[in-house]
Amino acid sequence: MSDTVLIGQYMETNSVFHRLDPRTKILSIFIIMLSFLILETSASYAIATLFVFGVLMLSKIPFPVFMRGLKPILLILTFTFVYNVLLTKGTVIWSWSFIEVTMEGLQNGVRFVWRIILLVLLASILTLTTKPLELASGLEKLLAPLSKLHVPVEQFSLMIVIAIRFIPTILQELDRIVLAQKARGLDIVNLPIVKRMLAYIPILVPLLFTTIQRAEQLTYAIDARAYGKGKGRTAYKLLQFQQIDYIVGTVAILFVITVFIIQLGGV
Repeated sequence: MSDTVLIGQYMETNSVFHRLDPRTKILSIFIIMLSFLILETSASYAIATLFVFGVLMLSKIPFPVFMRGLKPILLILTFTFVYNVLLTKGTVIWSWSFIEVTMEGLQNGVRFVWRIILLVLLASILTLTTKPLELASGLEKLLAPLSKLHVPVEQFSLMIVIAIRFIPTILQELDRIVLAQKARGLDIVNLPIVKRMLAYIPILVPLLFTTIQRAEQLTYAIDARAYGKGKGRTAYKLLQFQQIDYIVGTVAILFVITVFIIQLGGV
């Protein structure tokens, strides 16, 4: 299970995205994901799809890795598709009893599911190509103006990164507990879906216990390093924009402008 969740995992490859400043990646991915929320026309979806798959290729991360990352959201994708198919009014193409499937429902279902897939794939690029400490440093620099309003920027950035990094750690612990149950004769993976969901309930107690233990150990480690509130803390590696950062930022802005133009054109 830990191999199917991409959030919080980092893969080292010699790609242009690994060499980017974390601030460039955070801002570029953020504005691109915002533009995905307004996708409506076929042309805009086509441009967004080509763009995302181009980004995946440039990251030099094996494509099957991204496909495995979609497995945890299959239930969400299925629910989204079925919800739109059954509850969208329009031209009926199939009906049975009170159930009606409309052409507009199918179109909306495919459109919303594809939008979620594009968002997940693009968001995965951020954590797969950025080390946790670099991500924390980038967030801290971007949110630095809020410190004038007495917002604990350093603590907030560290908290966000730790939460992201803990996701694969918790899933690894869950895998370990499942293997322990399997060694005792209970193979949860091969159970029917309903029984499998019920079998995971007793596992939540030891999982919660070990998670709290890890969080407590992390707290002691931070205190032992005199982190405090994080104010005035120096960094071994200073962030600095390079030429490639400006190029990538410009490409991201041009993409967003292109999407807006296509949407206004209604193609």
